Amino acid sequence: MASDSIMANRNGQESVSLNGEPVVKRPRDSVEPDLSLRALKEPQNKVTVVLGAQWGDEGKGKVVDLLAMDADIVCRCQGGNNAGHTVVVDSVEYDFHLLPSGVLNKKATSFIGNGVVIHLPGLFEEAEKNLNKGKGLQGWEERLKISDRAHIVFNFHQAVDGIQEQQRQQQEGKNLGTTKKGIGPAYSSKAARNGLRVCDLVSDFKVFEDKFRMLAEHFLTMYPNLNVDVDGELKQLKEFAERLRPLVTDGVYFMHKALTGPSKKILVEGANAALLDIDFGTYPFVTSSNCTVGGVCTGLGVPPSYVGRVYGVVKAYTTRVGVGAFPTEQDSVRNRGAVTMWLVGPDLGSIRPHGQRIALTKLDILDTLPEIKVGVAYKVDGEPLPSFPANMDVLTRVSVDYQTLPGWRCSTESARSFEELPSQAQNYIRFIEDFLQVPVKWVGVGKSRESMIKLF
Repeated sequence: MASDSIMANRNGQESVSLNGEPVVKRPRDSVEPDLSLRALKEPQNKVTVVLGAQWGDEGKGKVVDLLAMDADIVCRCQGGNNAGHTVVVDSVEYDFHLLPSGVLNKKATSFIGNGVVIHLPGLFEEAEKNLNKGKGLQGWEERLKISDRAHIVFNFHQAVDGIQEQQRQQQEGKNLGTTKKGIGPAYSSKAARNGLRVCDLVSDFKVFEDKFRMLAEHFLTMYPNLNVDVDGELKQLKEFAERLRPLVTDGVYFMHKALTGPSKKILVEGANAALLDIDFGTYPFVTSSNCTVGGVCTGLGVPPSYVGRVYGVVKAYTTRVGVGAFPTEQDSVRNRGAVTMWLVGPDLGSIRPHGQRIALTKLDILDTLPEIKVGVAYKVDGEPLPSFPANMDVLTRVSVDYQTLPGWRCSTESARSFEELPSQAQNYIRFIEDFLQVPVKWVGVGKSRESMIKLF
């Protein structure tokens, strides 16, 4: 019968469905197409993005604080409480690890996106510590939103992080230098599809409890010496669920409304930095998330066409915390800037695809130096490398070509314009612009937002 019906239709007779009933056809000219839907529309609102362009600790907090002053929404898109931003306001130093730095703006909404992994004890402890420092964080719960799709870092994730580092040290003689905050194991749970999200915690707690016990058992099977207080952590999580519930929102819908609704200034602050990106960084000595510009899209649900200005934050020198190749480490700068090396151009190649403007911070750290070297090329066995090497065994073998510039040997901390900087400092900034072919938007000469000099 079915084949007869189909053949009849092909021969121009009345169309029938497989059950023998006539098919009602809608006339093609009954609906006028809305041609305006086919026209390319410029996004109503675009997000401004601040990203670290080195190994972290570039001073992103100051840049975010500067831009957040008149932002409507400030977002975190990836990472966890392994990242830290320091912001100085009215001589009070606030430290943020999970909360967006923009939470200090009482007129803005702060948003923690789905790409962030959240350790709830750490979140509430961070808020409490900053509340005790000053008035900046008062009312933070009223202006914070958290995506229901964000994954949760549990205490046993943190314990596993420590065990894994210990095993690496014993087996290979070197670890990754993680912060042991459980970030890597939490992202592993996410990728293995047995992780738990905020939406699970604030829904049926009995269902959440069953899944939590199963996940804890999974890690106990892998690490028999793991110390897990399942009942104690469940009791704590049940209490956190009540505090968390008013903050939780559908993050995809939240961002959609923000992007397509009335005019808004939306700021995204990246955590970690380009050379710690799990795809583009010095793997395996990296973090577990995408901290380059792609993480903005996946970590918030932002279409690429809605990404506007991207600022790459660069220290005037380079530091690295943790383990990994560090070809140009210099003892001479270490007295002012921790584990330090000269600024190296090849390392900043990430600026070109991921940053349209540079915020150059901590220029004042170089105030005492008689000369400043800039690494302009990497070589292996005498042959120049065209780009930053992916293989860390290669990076450990590189030699560096330097260009030496004169230092300024005077304080820059009181400068509030480009013209007030010493001529040698101005030349250093111009050299960086010319080498990277990316303009410097701000120069930082101190800790507070007031020390950020705007160049254009």
